[in-house]
Amino acid sequence: MARRPLPRILSSGTVSLSRGRDLARTAADSATDVLHPLLTIGRGLRILASTGRRKWAETPKDKRGPALFLGAACVLVVALVPYGPLLALITLMAAAAWQGRDRNPVKTGPSDAETERLGSLYEALVPYFSIPEDPSPLFAHGGEWDKAFSGHEFDEAGRITRLHIRYPAYFTDGEAASRARIEALLHAKSGRGREYLFDWDEEGNQLDLSVLAALPTGIAAQPFVTSPGESVLGFTDAGSVQRTLPVLEGDEPRDVPPVIWRTGPRSTEPHLLAVGQPGSGTSTLLRSLALQALRHGGDVMIVDGGGSGDYSCLTGRSGVLAVECGPTGAQATLEWAAQETERRLIATHRAREGGRPAPEDTRRPLWILLDQPSVLAHLAVAEGRPDPLAALQVPLRHGRPAHVTVVVAEQFDHLELLHDAIWQHTRARIVLGPATIQQIADVLGLPPHTTPPTHMPPGRGYARLGTGPVYRLQVPATPDPYDEATHPLHRQAVRELLPERPSPGAGGGQGHPGPGKSLHGHPPAQAQGPAIDSPDLPEVAAETP
Repeated sequence: MARRPLPRILSSGTVSLSRGRDLARTAADSATDVLHPLLTIGRGLRILASTGRRKWAETPKDKRGPALFLGAACVLVVALVPYGPLLALITLMAAAAWQGRDRNPVKTGPSDAETERLGSLYEALVPYFSIPEDPSPLFAHGGEWDKAFSGHEFDEAGRITRLHIRYPAYFTDGEAASRARIEALLHAKSGRGREYLFDWDEEGNQLDLSVLAALPTGIAAQPFVTSPGESVLGFTDAGSVQRTLPVLEGDEPRDVPPVIWRTGPRSTEPHLLAVGQPGSGTSTLLRSLALQALRHGGDVMIVDGGGSGDYSCLTGRSGVLAVECGPTGAQATLEWAAQETERRLIATHRAREGGRPAPEDTRRPLWILLDQPSVLAHLAVAEGRPDPLAALQVPLRHGRPAHVTVVVAEQFDHLELLHDAIWQHTRARIVLGPATIQQIADVLGLPPHTTPPTHMPPGRGYARLGTGPVYRLQVPATPDPYDEATHPLHRQAVRELLPERPSPGAGGGQGHPGPGKSLHGHPPAQAQGPAIDSPDLPEVAAETP
């Protein structure tokens, strides 16, 4: 007997449920509009009835008898008068409609304070949107602001949250410098401390200004619903991407729009560069990418140039080939990565020449994560050793067909020490933490369409994949599980994603040699940490935030 298919509402997921809620809400709004007169009359009858009961309760007992006699006489007169009952019913309905009307005043325009704010903003834009040769300027001192502004909305504090601006056709909106001047002025006059989105319509000579809501910061690292070759860099605004992911923010399920980075042979942006200030969240980003790569069966190599020990939780885990903190170990690790890339390319080429599929070990993703590599380059030069970053050119240039991905995290102060190969081949870029618009544009190649806020939480910044648009980004919270200063629930989430440590006799590397086997580049002692799943480590659930 054939199985009956599930109903559509049960098989299509949250999209059908949300569509059903929208249809129900639309039907309820339509029914409310149709039944609005009856609802108003019913509310008025209820008010009249409560008023009558209150009056009757306030009437002294010795006067209730005459009041009843007077009421009965009035009813008798109305009944005997021609069309009396009909006129009484019409009068009662009119009184009920009057009593049940909406007494909230309808706001037909901005208040005096809001009008003054719009007027000052209009006057501030006059020097930028007017020229002396214009016979009928749209912007002029003492002019009417309502001809240029429309769709204005304000918050409870009286600050602008949305504004539609019309500007003259001769304004040079095609020049980035001209747009930047207008955006800086609107940011200053509309209120600092918020993030504004500027949507320029160059065809229609219109500019839409809106205040953006803050991105969620409570989403911790978790098994994201992605396919192999996809990595979640973070989360962005709902209107920026056409995809959502189901996540848990605390214990509450949500659907949030992600920024997905695709790697592998078919990727157009196979390598990534993340730049930020100290404490901006670049290490959090690298830990998040490492956990996602390990979950999809990849191999991970980490070079911690800062030597902070933020990646000691990954030491000795299944799939983690090396965690290096010194120049010698970094040199050996990166040389092995270059040789492994060349080996994969040769094996793949020979297999294709023979009409065979590529060997399995050449299709296993290999991730090379470098945190502050400029520090190691400086130490190597000071000790008279070769620059370890020179060996990184082979994975960068030829890593895409060999399933090798390179992620570099560096600080703004050391960007000039990075090799040209890193700048040339890292087409996916991320800027985290506080930065000026010029700094963001220098890294991403384009300025953001929003105004960067002064104070940003860790992991907050901007991302651009290749030649695509600039996205606002919030990296999922992926702290070091050894750091007791971070949120205990977030540390617990990272602990649950860490792979198991292999047994002492099992070896590592999933059956193929790693850097420790071929080049004897053992992790230094300072990279080791206490076993994160040992009984000596206190349980996170028992800690207090």
